[in-house]
Amino acid sequence: MTVKPAPRLRGKDLVGIDPLSPGEIQLILDTAEKMRAIAERPIKKVPALRGKTVVNLFMEASTRTRFSFEVAEKRLSADSLNFSASASSVSKGETLLDTALNLEAMQPDLIVLRHQYAGAPHQLARILKSSVINAGDGAHEHPTQALLDALTIRLKRGTLEGQIVAIVGDLQHSRVARSNVLLLNRMGAKVRVAGPPSLIPLGMETMGCEVYRRMEEAITGADVVMMLRIQLERQGRMNFPTVREYYDFFALTPERLKLAKKDCLVMHPGPMNRGVEIDSRVADGPQSVILEQVTNGVAVRMAVLYLLAGGHGEPAAD
Repeated sequence: MTVKPAPRLRGKDLVGIDPLSPGEIQLILDTAEKMRAIAERPIKKVPALRGKTVVNLFMEASTRTRFSFEVAEKRLSADSLNFSASASSVSKGETLLDTALNLEAMQPDLIVLRHQYAGAPHQLARILKSSVINAGDGAHEHPTQALLDALTIRLKRGTLEGQIVAIVGDLQHSRVARSNVLLLNRMGAKVRVAGPPSLIPLGMETMGCEVYRRMEEAITGADVVMMLRIQLERQGRMNFPTVREYYDFFALTPERLKLAKKDCLVMHPGPMNRGVEIDSRVADGPQSVILEQVTNGVAVRMAVLYLLAGGHGEPAAD
């Protein structure tokens, strides 16, 4: 499958993977590779977004994603406004829409939104003139995470096409899983998913992935194993008997990893629950690319910001 990069992104927003064509995904990944090279320069900064204002509107806790966007904005020379829900009028009862409309009255160019409710970025994208980037909405999607995961696989494997990717864990509450299944399928990878029956959404197979109840079957012969965090904060009650039992059946241990290909990549979107879904010997082992995912996250977010702001080609250095 040969995918020609699109000349530009068609929409003004990035609210999910589904609206992206294979060519647009290719364009983002190609641009991210160029952005990644900026981090290797003595001066890690280009003037590509000088004069642009980016609002980071994070209504939900975040470490990697928030800091990654902030670093990306600084490297592109954008002006950033970092919004904390706890220290704003949201804590006084102001709605998300009113908050966003008031922020847009200050004429930002891009708004990066993380919200606990699915569909929040889509609602703002329909109303606001500013470009909206979904940094995670509830248990729905996390498009830039899927893009950075794809970049990590492509840099290590050379291609996404034909790669066998096993995604294991809390599929029910994972926006990362949904975005990755959509993207990897679109780019020609073969996706397998596995988890406890209580944590597999009904109809998951209709998204184009193979669904397994046993982790061992899913990871056998895999090129990539992507572990997901158990999201207890999104569960009304724990959907499995004990954490110890979860580890016994669904943790990625050195023994289980032997079922995958010898050069299998180990991935995790973070934060990790060590000793629950992943053994520390695997997380810190030679096949782990977890920290490389973080590095690639900055490059992907630089690419998305740059392209949505109208950029094309390679950004010039100062």
